[in-house]
Amino acid sequence: MRDLKPLTFYSDPLPGIDPSDLQGKLIAIEGPDSVGRTTQVERIRNWLEASGHAVVDTGLARSALTKDGIQRAKTGHTLGPLTMSLFYMSDFADRLEHVIIPALRAGFVVITDRYFYSVVARSVARNLDSEWLERVGGCSLVPHTVLYMRPSVDEIVARTVRGRRYFEYWESGMDVPYGSNRFRSFVRYQGKLIEVLDGFAEKYGFTTVDATRSPDDIFAELRHHISAVVGL
Repeated sequence: MRDLKPLTFYSDPLPGIDPSDLQGKLIAIEGPDSVGRTTQVERIRNWLEASGHAVVDTGLARSALTKDGIQRAKTGHTLGPLTMSLFYMSDFADRLEHVIIPALRAGFVVITDRYFYSVVARSVARNLDSEWLERVGGCSLVPHTVLYMRPSVDEIVARTVRGRRYFEYWESGMDVPYGSNRFRSFVRYQGKLIEVLDGFAEKYGFTTVDATRSPDDIFAELRHHISAVVGL
C-alpha cells in the first residue's frame, strides 16, 4: 500500500468533523453516462469484500432526504437547471454527512459512483457557472483516488444502443437542449460532459482509465489502482 495522505476537505470542513478521525479509504469512480460505472462499482465491491474489506457504496440521488423529490422533479420536468443542480448538491451533501463520513470513521472502504465533480460537470453542461458550483462543493472530502472512466462519445452511443436501446431524456440534455432530437442532443451533451470532466481530471488529479476497452480490461485496471490504495 502506498503512503496515503490523511483525508482533508477541499475548503471549509463540515462542522464538528475532524478528518483525522476518518480512517477508511474514499474512492470515487467518475465518468459520463452509460460508461459502465455501476457495473464496475458492483464488481469492485464484490472483489473487496471477498478480500476481507468492509465496503460501502453510494452514488447520485441515493439520499433518503432527496431521492424521491429528485425523481418527481425529473418526471415532471418542473425545475430549472440551477434548482436541479442545487437539488443534486443537497443530495451529495446529505450522503457525505450521513453515509460517507460515518463509514470512513468506522474504517470502511467507501466507493462512490460519481462524486461532486459530476454534479458540477452536468451543471456546466447546462450553462451554469463552474467556479460558483465548485465553491458550493468545497465541503467535499478529497478522495484518496478518483478513477475517471473515459470513453469516446461513439462508445457511449454504442453502449446505450446495446443496453437500454433508447436515449434517456436527461442523459440527452433535452432540457437544454443540444439538438433537434434525442440522438443528436445525446451525442453533443455527452461530448460536453467529457470535455468538462477532462478539465477536472487535470485540475483535481484524476487517474484516467481508458473505457473504450472491454469491461474485463477496465476492471483489471481499476483493481490495479485500487489495490495500491487499500493494500492488496
